[in-house]
Amino acid sequence: MTQSDNRALSEQELQELVAASDSGARSPTGAIGTAIAAVALIWSVFQVLLASPAAPYILPGDLINNSRQIHLAFAVFLAAMAYPLFKSSPRDRIPWYDWVLGLGGAFLALYGYFFYDKIVAAGGLADAADANFALAGLTLLFIAAYRTLGPVMVILAVVFLCYVFFGSSEWVPDQIRWAGASLRKAMSHMWITSEGVFGIALGVSTKFVFLFVLFGALLDKAGAGNYFIKMAFGALGHLRGGPAKAAVVGSAATGLISGSSIANVVTTGTFTIPLMKRVGFSAEKAGSVEVASSVNGQIMPPVMGAAAFLMVEYVGISYVEVITHAFLPAVISYIALVYIVHLEAVKNNMPTIGNKVVSMGRTIGGMFAFFAGFAVLCYATQYPVGWVVSLFPSGSGLVLSVLLGLIYVALIYLASQVPDLEPDDPNAEVVELPDVAKIYKSGLYYLLPIIVLVYFLMIERKSPGLSAFWATFLLFGILLTQKTLKATFRGEANAISRLRDGVVDLIEGMIDGARNMIGIGLATATAGIIVGTVSLTGIGQVMADFVEFLSGGNLVLMLIFVAILSLILGMGLPTTANYIVVSSLMVAVVVELGAQSGLIVPLIAVHLFVFYFGIMADVTPPVGLASFAAAAVSGGDAIRTGFTAFFYSLRTVALPFVFIFNTDLLLIDVTWTQGIIVFVVATIGILVFTAATMGWFFARNRIWETVALLVIAFALFRPGVFMNQIQPPFEDIAPAAFSEAVGNASVNDQLRIVVSGPDFDTLEVKDLTVPVTIPDVDGAEARLDQLGFLLVTDGDTIILEEPLFGTELGDALGSFDFYGDTPVSISSVRATAQQLPKELIFIPALLLLAMIIWLQTRRATPAVREGEMA
Repeated sequence: MTQSDNRALSEQELQELVAASDSGARSPTGAIGTAIAAVALIWSVFQVLLASPAAPYILPGDLINNSRQIHLAFAVFLAAMAYPLFKSSPRDRIPWYDWVLGLGGAFLALYGYFFYDKIVAAGGLADAADANFALAGLTLLFIAAYRTLGPVMVILAVVFLCYVFFGSSEWVPDQIRWAGASLRKAMSHMWITSEGVFGIALGVSTKFVFLFVLFGALLDKAGAGNYFIKMAFGALGHLRGGPAKAAVVGSAATGLISGSSIANVVTTGTFTIPLMKRVGFSAEKAGSVEVASSVNGQIMPPVMGAAAFLMVEYVGISYVEVITHAFLPAVISYIALVYIVHLEAVKNNMPTIGNKVVSMGRTIGGMFAFFAGFAVLCYATQYPVGWVVSLFPSGSGLVLSVLLGLIYVALIYLASQVPDLEPDDPNAEVVELPDVAKIYKSGLYYLLPIIVLVYFLMIERKSPGLSAFWATFLLFGILLTQKTLKATFRGEANAISRLRDGVVDLIEGMIDGARNMIGIGLATATAGIIVGTVSLTGIGQVMADFVEFLSGGNLVLMLIFVAILSLILGMGLPTTANYIVVSSLMVAVVVELGAQSGLIVPLIAVHLFVFYFGIMADVTPPVGLASFAAAAVSGGDAIRTGFTAFFYSLRTVALPFVFIFNTDLLLIDVTWTQGIIVFVVATIGILVFTAATMGWFFARNRIWETVALLVIAFALFRPGVFMNQIQPPFEDIAPAAFSEAVGNASVNDQLRIVVSGPDFDTLEVKDLTVPVTIPDVDGAEARLDQLGFLLVTDGDTIILEEPLFGTELGDALGSFDFYGDTPVSISSVRATAQQLPKELIFIPALLLLAMIIWLQTRRATPAVREGEMA
């Protein structure tokens, strides 16, 4: 999309933009339109039943076992119906070729379902007929993906598929050449088995993602989106730069459950961007604020653009752990964005909207109290639930349902006492800010399904799919009854007739949820080809060699190149496909090259690192889709909007480098007390970093102050770097004393050994750092046996025999050649040394910060001081 005339699009054009990218630009009328809507509705009903506890009793076993195929069949068929293939294709009817492509694609997606017995009998190996059907299926999948996702995803998948077939050709460089695969083998891997298209990614889309997308669609249909935006403007709109601050908070609220940064930009941006322009933001800056806050919604738990559920499968940790680790960086990133727009407003002395005078400190305190209260409410829910379960062990489910229903009715009664919220016109001559004290009652019941979702996820530790099912089930009830109950409490005549409106809202919400899932379903399926290529060809090692060559073995350069490659790979891809691609190709690179450089990082940190840079592609020109969408709303220049949004997103760029080296930021292995300290210090650190990059703190920064602020931010985020200069973190042990060190170490202590030896593929000698955690057994020999070590002493050299198969050490050292002329040996051993707490570095850093604050407040003008408080 281009905007040569920098014209802001109309409301209808914006809705068409969102539809074209998220739910399909075609909406045929009449019987055909009804039939397509019915198919979308059936898809939603099937997915809800699949996620329900009653699924084994309602759905046949073969439908459950082949749910991935059914999921893809719906997505391919609806893509042909909802997304025009060409720009010239009709929007009000479906041409014959789309019927052929839709029905043919659905049949081929169900090939594994129809011929399940034949495939099982053949051991999953495709015969000639299977291979041809699979090739046709891939072709129609590419066409469907092109409709919904654009050419980038398809081109990427085709390039990888070509590598599968032609990677053994002589014209392919030796460094990336592989043995090659026949058509039957490749199609078995990509279409018949669960290694390619029907792999983990599509399975996650089927089990989890659909329910969360449906939950978001139903919540928005119920009116929660407008309520959240109104509350954000009521709380923040009166502040200096208030519309921008409200845009950040409103986008954060909608981004919690949204899987699309483009939809987030347009949904909240149609209201926030005109108001931002009214108070003094340029079109580009207004669009950039919306882009930065909307794209950040993709890193915010609990959904993270569906990436959270994929991380569960790829990293092998629980969903609760994933969102725990992802939470703090996302929150402080949003805090920094609010501060960015505050500094922009103060620097440019922007006016306020309305005549309400409230200090920013009190406002932030009130917001913090609200979110803290909501978190406490979610956590405290377990206690009354526990009492009910203990009092009614056999009927607790019914009792809890009745109590929840009574709470819902009470909140609906509160909502009926105030008028329903109507969307405001941001272009009206006089903008009246909502009064939070008056409007908060109108939507408190929207929090109930969110509390139910959080309760089942965090307290009960149920699966994401089951948790989303119960939250969605509650939303069914809300959509069906909210209008009728409000009308009843207001004493309106024929209140029962509003039940029909509720049924219509529910059906439309389910149809919207299914249409929003078309692109995500096809993205996960198409990305499966890339995942399948990696597992079939081993191209991940090629990527590692390529990055190692570019970086020259330098750790920081390696991370920078991985970040750039993740950014490039993510261009033009929706969030879900983006994460699958960058994680499949780049995670192994960071893990392997990091270990060679002595960097041992938890796998979740590496996944978050590549994910953060992947989604930055939505911001960054020339393919910043969210920036183009924001420019369409603001009428600003799309390229300038993209670059400004990237500047505003610098804290999102910096944070991954921080938590790679300081995993405390991901709350890994920290206590509650440490977690609180990390949150406070990280918040101060990100605000200081923001002030440095914006060139303004309490007054305009002098150059030395900007440098000092950057140093302070670095010290707060990475205090270990400074402490390591004072006291080394490790002490060296002679390799010959390795066995003795293992025997003398305490249980759960960690030794770091550097293993040197020939690489299995290249035969070149390489180094690999391996962490060794001391097991809970006595004696050096028993500990070495449990760890999998087979040691041979040759003078001062400790030679390693091939580790026992299936041990953790065996997996870690699988890339070495143990049978060559050059032995694999332990070249160095390091043990953790006693060190002062790294948090002591915070003291001089905060003292220096206090000095800068003192100096700047002394020279700040009274007007600026007032602006800081407004």
